[in-house]
Amino acid sequence: MTETMQTIHVVDDDEAMRDSMSWLLEGEGYSVACFDSAEAFLQAFRNDMRGCLVLDVRMPEMSGLELHEKLDSLGSQLPVIFVTGHGDVPMAVGALQRGACDFIEKPFHNEDLLSRIVRALELDNQIHARRQRDGAISHRLEQLTQREREVMDLVVAGKLNKQIADDLNISMKTVEAHRARVMEKMGVRTLAELVKVVLTVN
Repeated sequence: MTETMQTIHVVDDDEAMRDSMSWLLEGEGYSVACFDSAEAFLQAFRNDMRGCLVLDVRMPEMSGLELHEKLDSLGSQLPVIFVTGHGDVPMAVGALQRGACDFIEKPFHNEDLLSRIVRALELDNQIHARRQRDGAISHRLEQLTQREREVMDLVVAGKLNKQIADDLNISMKTVEAHRARVMEKMGVRTLAELVKVVLTVN
């Protein structure tokens, strides 16, 4: 599967602003996609999009804040940088509290926007790495038999082999065999590693 490229998605109803941002960002070597409305971006949206979203707060029809809420409901993890006018700052702060990455006030210095984009792309890399790790763990969990899963859950809960044997009405030797297969399938060597892996996706 090919790696999805990081793209700066610019959503702004002001054509001059879109052109200006596109010129600036492409000049820095970034891949840029511009949209003239929240609705246009929603039509193109996919949950595996990489990069970040530079989003104007005030737009006709659907506002940037409404788009952010909609993307949140769709499970989007794309970092969002809001572009605000002076009077929109309280709204932007509220958006930060609801999970936006950053906001920048108009008029802004190009260097200021670029530094925020660098941070947003770093966050996107972290989110992408976490998704890949969680996907790999989930795949390993799916390889466990039902009995191995039961043993693993009791091990992670802190139960000793004898207690697990009693709980599941199986022999200690069987518990030990299941534990060994769980450790092998989950790709861990110690109980601490197993607990950490399981807690990561729970």
